[in-house]
This record gives sequence, C-alpha cells and structure tokens, in this order.
Amino acid sequence: MTTRKNGTGDTHLAGLLLAAGEGDRLGQPKAQIELAGERLVDRGVRVLHEGGCVPVYVVTGAVPVEAAGTVPVHNPAWSEGLGSSLRAGLDAMSDEVDAVLVALVDQPLVSAAAVRRLADAYAEGERAVVATYAGNPRNPVLLGREHWPNVHAMAEGDVGARPFLRAYSHLVTPVACDDIASAEDIDTPEDLERLRARIESATEDTNPARSP
Repeated sequence: MTTRKNGTGDTHLAGLLLAAGEGDRLGQPKAQIELAGERLVDRGVRVLHEGGCVPVYVVTGAVPVEAAGTVPVHNPAWSEGLGSSLRAGLDAMSDEVDAVLVALVDQPLVSAAAVRRLADAYAEGERAVVATYAGNPRNPVLLGREHWPNVHAMAEGDVGARPFLRAYSHLVTPVACDDIASAEDIDTPEDLERLRARIESATEDTNPARSP
C-alpha cells in the first residue's frame, strides 16, 4: 500500500479503474476483451495493484464485470459517459482514502511503472499529478481528496478529470511517462488489432517459454 505521512499518521492511495462503457465504436464492452490471455479489466487492476494502489475500485455499468481483489462500484448512469463513472467512483471511496489514482480500462499500455511514478510524487507531497506523453497530459491521473469536489462538479458527459486539470493547472504536477508507458487507447477494431499485436509480440519477447 502506498502511504504518505502527515500529522495524523499514514494516508492511503487507492486505485480507481473506469470500466463501465459498452464500447459502441468497438462493438463490444472493452473490460472483457482479452489481450495476451488477460482481460483488460484484470490487466488494469493488476497494474494499479503493482503500482502501489490499495484498495482498487472498479466502476462497471454496461455489463456485469467481476475482478478479483477489488471493490466493485456499479454506475447505473454509465450511458451518460465517462464523467458519470468518475463521479460514481469518487462517491464510493472509503473515508480512509486520502488520494485516488484514476486509470481507464481501454489503455493497456499504461504500466505499473507509470503508476508508481505518480505514486512516488504523491509520497513526496504532491496532491494532483498527471502523466504526460510528449508533454501532453493524459492518464493516469492522481487526485488528492481535497480536489474531489471540483473534479466531481466538472466531470460531465464523456470527459473525466480533464476540465479540472485545465482549470487548476497551476496545482497539477506533470510527470513524464513517455519512457515507460503509452496512453494509446482502444476505441475501434483497428485500435484493438494494433495493440493486440504489439502486446502479444512484447509478451513473446519477454517470455522465453513462448518464444520459438
């Protein structure tokens, strides 16, 4: 568990995986897609756990999705877009959670190393952190509890924390993650095939048992 010392003791960093959509452009719910023998939801949960987030909350909606070792959150308003899932996740957080690291289920190239990089910034006292790629803020995003009301109020439609990051950019610490991750996402069948080939190739390269 990632903790940070403050005046009252240790504080906890939770993970929040948004996995509620139906994948309308893809033609199937993204959370249940398998890449290299692992569902995207399980991959996202594993990355958050390995990055130091405990507990991990998973927001679902369009289809029932179970992921071991997580706190399930059902979002009945999932069809309203990503913003509703972020709000549902924040509303479900335990009082013990001091900050949350938000990730999306359709970004399988976000790595545990990137999560740890943001968690390290939190451990050093940062209260709003965003991963950047080529200087552009993307995901994951880390948000201290004091920012949740503003994030909640601004998360509308199919946008999550982006309006908050723009409006309060002076409070947000960018952390470059180009060397250890990518925010490429899966929106279309073409995206899926491209990333599937990339991930399966990388898996074979790092697993001698699977190499020819």
